[in-house]
Amino acid sequence: MAEEDSSQEKTEEPTPRRLEKAKEDGQTARSKELNTTAILLFGALGLVFFGPFMAEQIFSVARHNLSVQRQAIFDPATMFAHMGDSMWAAMEALAPWFALMLVAAFLGPLGIGGWLFSTKAFMPKASRINPLSGLKRMFSMNSLVELFKAWGKVLVVGTVAYFTIEYYFADSMELQKKDVRPAIAEALQIILWSAVILCASTILIAIVDVPWQIYSHTKKLRMSMQEIKDEFKDTEGKPEIKSKIRQLQREAAQRRMMGAVPDADVVITNPTHYAVALSYAGGGGAPVVVAKGVDNAAMKIREIAKEHNVPQMEAPPLARALYKHTRIDDEIPEGLYVAVAQVLAYIFQLDQFAKGQGPKPERRPDMPIPADLRVDADK
Repeated sequence: MAEEDSSQEKTEEPTPRRLEKAKEDGQTARSKELNTTAILLFGALGLVFFGPFMAEQIFSVARHNLSVQRQAIFDPATMFAHMGDSMWAAMEALAPWFALMLVAAFLGPLGIGGWLFSTKAFMPKASRINPLSGLKRMFSMNSLVELFKAWGKVLVVGTVAYFTIEYYFADSMELQKKDVRPAIAEALQIILWSAVILCASTILIAIVDVPWQIYSHTKKLRMSMQEIKDEFKDTEGKPEIKSKIRQLQREAAQRRMMGAVPDADVVITNPTHYAVALSYAGGGGAPVVVAKGVDNAAMKIREIAKEHNVPQMEAPPLARALYKHTRIDDEIPEGLYVAVAQVLAYIFQLDQFAKGQGPKPERRPDMPIPADLRVDADK
């Protein structure tokens, strides 16, 4: 009994099928810290690089709005046109930064989990509104990790903020001695780069959070040995799937076999029910069966042989014996050496005669078949 219980412990890594099904259900590893870091960092850097352009544009809008002629103020059409121009100019000023933020929002999820859209994630679940499930989540290991993460963020960002203020403290104090415009420009530079440094500090939190989220997600999807067995039974163990696999294997073998017929040296036929294609490379080896079939398969072999000018020879006893006692890519049985040798010699003599390089064979070969290799015509 204890052994049965231990087998139900979820100690096995999730199978590819389990991971795929979880993704279909909208479950994948996600790191909010990574997304937040991407958006904050891209936003801060965008302000640094696009800030001068945005400030100049907004300054132009403000100057345009503050230089309205007195008579235009009392003209609604002029004021509406004026407001439209101002809004369009403001949108043009902010467009590069908004585009950068949009890119950051899309790139964040790519860091872990990738893009995922699943309608199942939007379906209502009773566990989400169940108070007991909520209490369980509140006092879970994940909640404890989130608490430590919150403390870590305060500690990291606070420490970086302290050193940043200390670094820029002297420069900030010097601003009161400068004119207004240079002081404002330098103050903005200090603020922007301080923002970049503070946003970059969240990278440390993301570096810790990403491995944890991957581990937590994988642990959540762990399986017991029984679940793995059931999954195998439900997929590859189903009779219809096994039948489909066998069918695909047969079709692949059939295509491979038919592809070897054009290179055969001879096709021995029954003449209609059987066809066996042989190839002989010479040397010390025996001829090899490269294709064989009955009925429709035999007809297909004969058609391919005729199309590629492969010699065919009617020899029903030999065709039946070769089909019965051989497998594809195997050498012919030793007892059929003499009969096949006679066929190959006869085909060679016919070829020589057709080329005008030898006499016509006087008669067909005897092709003796040993008794233990003979196959009755009705088998």
